Amino acid sequence: MTDTSKRPETHQKGPVRLKRDQMPDSTTDQRLLDSRGPTDWVHTDPWRVLRIQAEFVEGFGALSELGPAVSIFGSARTKPDDPMYEAGRQIAAKLCEQGYAIITGGGPGAMEAANRGASECGGVSVGLGIELPHEQGLNDWVDIGTNFRYFFVRKTMFVKYAQGYIVLPGGFGTMDELFEALTLAQTGKITSFPIVLFGTEYWGGLIDWLRSTMLADGKVGSHDIDMLHLTDDVDEAVSWFIEQDV
Repeated sequence: MTDTSKRPETHQKGPVRLKRDQMPDSTTDQRLLDSRGPTDWVHTDPWRVLRIQAEFVEGFGALSELGPAVSIFGSARTKPDDPMYEAGRQIAAKLCEQGYAIITGGGPGAMEAANRGASECGGVSVGLGIELPHEQGLNDWVDIGTNFRYFFVRKTMFVKYAQGYIVLPGGFGTMDELFEALTLAQTGKITSFPIVLFGTEYWGGLIDWLRSTMLADGKVGSHDIDMLHLTDDVDEAVSWFIEQDV
């Protein structure tokens, strides 16, 4: 017969069972009501889950009534005298004329250009910022703006509330957004999601590499690469979205 007197004491913490050295020396209610205790609990992972949840709620609340929209990406380092700045401004304005809201990362450079084009057109200009050590804040052309702590929450908003992407020349962040969208489209997580690469000189080498290396080695299919539309023409970039809605 088993000697039950030697069984270790257990403590139930919600769905979690604790024994031995994992037993707490106080209850959850006790710690909640004791204002004299440490405050480092606000930086623990369970508390972060609530912050993440709050960011999703805020993002969904801010954008749920946005209507048709296109996310435009590009480098924060694009200067106002760069031809790509004006291209971004024109693309956003023409999409605005077709009833689209414009979503960007809310920063300077190409993002500012797109927000400016939408705002000057009288359309909806959205900026989804991110908390970074060197963050400059949302640009002045953002009409609906929110800052996120977490990249993955912000990236969900870009995909969820856009009918597709237009990608201007950019760096690592731009590439990150581009390939995440490609992955989601390739795996069927999102459907009917046009992706336009604007700037053949900038993006042409990438397309060539995808075909000569990834496709040639069997790592992707030709239809995967065909999800990308490469152009230098503002009207063609815009029409790519209009045609999808016909």
